Amino acid sequence: MLHGYLPAIVGGLWVTLSVAGLSLALACVFGLLGAAAKLSGSRPLRWAAEVYTTVIRGLPELVLMLAIFYGGQILLNDPTEARGWDFIDVPPFAAGVLTIGIIYGAYLTETFRGAILAVPRGQAEAALACGMSRLQVWRRMVLPQMVRHAIPGFANNWLVMVKATALVSIIGLDDIVHRANLASAATREPFTFFVAITIIYLGITTVSIYLGITTVSILLLARLEKRYSLGVKAVSF
Repeated sequence: MLHGYLPAIVGGLWVTLSVAGLSLALACVFGLLGAAAKLSGSRPLRWAAEVYTTVIRGLPELVLMLAIFYGGQILLNDPTEARGWDFIDVPPFAAGVLTIGIIYGAYLTETFRGAILAVPRGQAEAALACGMSRLQVWRRMVLPQMVRHAIPGFANNWLVMVKATALVSIIGLDDIVHRANLASAATREPFTFFVAITIIYLGITTVSIYLGITTVSILLLARLEKRYSLGVKAVSF
């Protein structure tokens, strides 16, 4: 099958999934920080978060990927060359994870911000009046309820992020797309190999959304609902 290149292509799948998983974790960090900045009382923080989301969402992902990879090389090596130090090579894996994390951190900023705003403000005000600190309010009240509102947008961003990992092949990372490209060049059958990775990507996104995130989300929400609904009587209609 696929002229014997199938094992090599499937082997690149681990790189693709690793990039997607680490990028998601980084994007969550950027998203939470961005959402907190946009909702803070500090004007400079709000301004910085607004610039971040506006600029990142307004630029093509491929342009950002190339800019961060090659621009990072220049920023790191210009000072080292002036001092006579060795050349610093930016790993494509690190550049790819950082770029995708930054890009989707901007989208998750808006997702998390909307989810936080969906939590009734009166609850936080009541908790503060009862003597809870702002950190306790965020940790015990806002964040657990935010999860329920953020899950639909979060799942959609994960779906798009998995597909965006195909861009890392542009900067030389040996992922599934890069290996398929090499195989198609060797056999002169590009359609065959790119249809194959299309099916693989479709399988990844379908399984991750409908079996992965959905299942985890249901279990997480059930646990949160049970934990934070203590003392509340369920009403049936």
